[in-house]
Amino acid sequence: MEYDIRKNDPEHPQVSIVVPFYNEEGNVEEMHRRLKAVLEQTGRTCEIIYVDDGSRDRTYEMLRAIYQRDPAVRVIKLRRNFGQTAGLQAGFDHVRGDIIISMDGDLQHAPEEIPQFLAKIDEGYDIVSGWRVDRKDNALFRKFPSKVANRIMGRLVKVKIHDFGTTYKAYRREVISSIRLFGELHRFIPALISREGFKITEIPISNINRLKGKSNYGISRVKRVFFDLITVKFMVSFIDRPLQIFGLLGMVFGSAGFLIAAVITVGFYFLSWNIKENMGNLIFSVFLMILGIFFIMIGLLAEVVSRIYFQTHRIRIYSVDRIDDRTGDDGGRAA
Repeated sequence: MEYDIRKNDPEHPQVSIVVPFYNEEGNVEEMHRRLKAVLEQTGRTCEIIYVDDGSRDRTYEMLRAIYQRDPAVRVIKLRRNFGQTAGLQAGFDHVRGDIIISMDGDLQHAPEEIPQFLAKIDEGYDIVSGWRVDRKDNALFRKFPSKVANRIMGRLVKVKIHDFGTTYKAYRREVISSIRLFGELHRFIPALISREGFKITEIPISNINRLKGKSNYGISRVKRVFFDLITVKFMVSFIDRPLQIFGLLGMVFGSAGFLIAAVITVGFYFLSWNIKENMGNLIFSVFLMILGIFFIMIGLLAEVVSRIYFQTHRIRIYSVDRIDDRTGDDGGRAA
């Protein structure tokens, strides 16, 4: 029997779809039409959460119109453009489903592939990540930097997937509940969550050229991705034990400084070295030892900050203007 999305359970749907939009008025209606058609065939209760990330065009007005005619839809409007990570986190904070699927709103992710994600989740995986096997993006500014970043990330965090960058992913609810996103780390969720022991897999997905609207990504994204790689490596390996990395640096610099000073001391007492001629090296050795102490102190401070982080990391990285929701207390009101 064909499933009617309008008859879903608004309090506890089986599947939640999260789609952030930013200036996508040309894709909103088509996205919803195709998404709804797919969900009606899944045989599962579903909700759709559209997040307007401070669009400057008619995106929110169009999402609001869809909300008014489709009970399965909820719309979150952010006060300004906070970025894709914040848009996804806003959606994740309001999902009710047992399975959460995130995707872009520019139709470069085909809604028709949702059943493949659900099938993998049904097999027992906690995260199913899309893999853009045949990317249609610009080779120099998008494909090559992405390939390099994916290769580096795979080696750094030991997660065997090919494409960290795509937003098109499916998660069990407990995965989303265990993380908080900030910066632009949405693309690295599998890496961030790998330390928790969740089962991760990937499936090939199509990568379609944008038909309408303008891409919001530029060459500046390469720099941000590079720094995100460093951030993710630190968070995966050292977020709960920062003294190990800073302490190691302190030991390296401090030991190097002590070794240089020891050599100069031995030379002065046993080899008749002129201390004035080695004053530069002596000062450098003292500098290294001070630097070593500095890194150890930074590590201790980071240990304290990390403990505070784990207690207070529920801080939001976005601000909601209003939520259109028939089932909760926030329906149609500013938040």
